[in-house]
Amino acid sequence: MSAHPTTSHPLRVVVSSVSSDAHMWNLVHLHLLLEEAGHEVTNLGVCPPDATVMDACRGPGRPDLLVLSTVNGHGHLDGLRLIRAIRRDAELAGLPVVIGGKLGVRGGDGEGFGRRLIEAGFQAVFDESESTPERMLAGFTDFLTALAEDIAATRPHAADATTARPPVAGTATARPHTADAATARAEDAPAGLPVALGAR
Repeated sequence: MSAHPTTSHPLRVVVSSVSSDAHMWNLVHLHLLLEEAGHEVTNLGVCPPDATVMDACRGPGRPDLLVLSTVNGHGHLDGLRLIRAIRRDAELAGLPVVIGGKLGVRGGDGEGFGRRLIEAGFQAVFDESESTPERMLAGFTDFLTALAEDIAATRPHAADATTARPPVAGTATARPHTADAATARAEDAPAGLPVALGAR
């Protein structure tokens, strides 16, 4: 159930829930999915304070990508608060960040969470109420591939496992990925991911 065949350009990825979400199964699935695809994963677990998430993205081993997965329906609130704090932080302002799962409690009724989250600073939003699981997975795979290619272009030796990987978060711009204008673009959108990003 791989998001993509093992990549030649592995990413450092921090996986986390949002501060109000105590669900762990989605994080475990996402962690395994990304590792199977060849990426290096740090899993922060459930209910992390915003400061904990931000601190995990700092320093010499900082990630290439932060992935937030939530299933409790409050992801749009916690996600907005966190991404605004990240974009205000000089060290983290350029970090690619995506969010996915159940972002609202009322389902797909035109709440427009995706558009607001993108405008606040997320590179991609995968809302289970706006797309099918298959398209969400495909969108996430495409996003990972594009980001890895962008970063590899700025880090020529990234594919050499013997070469030290310098901090590069923020040096490559993840391509915005939105479907139905408000969420991850369904038609562009990898199998196992809908669950990983929170789809039930």
